[in-house]
Amino acid sequence: MTKLSVNINKIATLRNSRGGNVPNVLQVAKDLQQFGAQGITIHPRPDERHIKYQDAYDLKDVVYTEYNIEGNPVKKFMDMVLEIKPTQVTLVPDADDALTSNAGWDTIKNKDFLKEVIQEFRNNNIRTSIFVDPVLQMIEGAKDTGADRIELYTEEFAHQYGLGNKKGIDAYVESALKANELGLGINAGHDLSLDNIQFFKQNIPDLLEVSIGHALVAESLYLGFDNVVNMYLNKLK
Repeated sequence: MTKLSVNINKIATLRNSRGGNVPNVLQVAKDLQQFGAQGITIHPRPDERHIKYQDAYDLKDVVYTEYNIEGNPVKKFMDMVLEIKPTQVTLVPDADDALTSNAGWDTIKNKDFLKEVIQEFRNNNIRTSIFVDPVLQMIEGAKDTGADRIELYTEEFAHQYGLGNKKGIDAYVESALKANELGLGINAGHDLSLDNIQFFKQNIPDLLEVSIGHALVAESLYLGFDNVVNMYLNKLK
């Protein structure tokens, strides 16, 4: 079964909009795990506009499933991850002013940089994943960096699926097959939802983990976290 890791950035965004501690990010993380989520994902950004760096430290004692921290490996981010030692760190090439993740790494151009960063994390027994577009050369480049896994950037799949174009999955299938051939684990995330997750799961061989935040939180406004988490789990079987 593919694991479901819930990204709780949107919970922090809602909290920050009023100040104070409502909704409580730590309590939501506890509840999501109780409802069946197999991991918690956060993506702290330099401006801390949603998840704050202090949240990352506080969640260390709350997350008992898998703890996945995403971000651009600038010094502050790396220092934090090395201190917390989460289950997994997912490297994302975000610009400081990016509204949301919008591209994967050029693993060929950034090979030496990524290799050095990944070695540091591996020396500390932290599993590494690289956020990549579904491009075979980028998958091959990810292998050369020493990463344990890739996370397929699924925005284009979700867009094409929403248009009714199921052929939009083809590049992802080819990328997954290449990753399997190279011995890379496969994660996926970005714009996956209850509408498209089952089709994606059924077509991607050996999909280990999906990270879902925006859609899951939006769906939960109507249906509740407990219901939505279990709806995802059923579709991922």
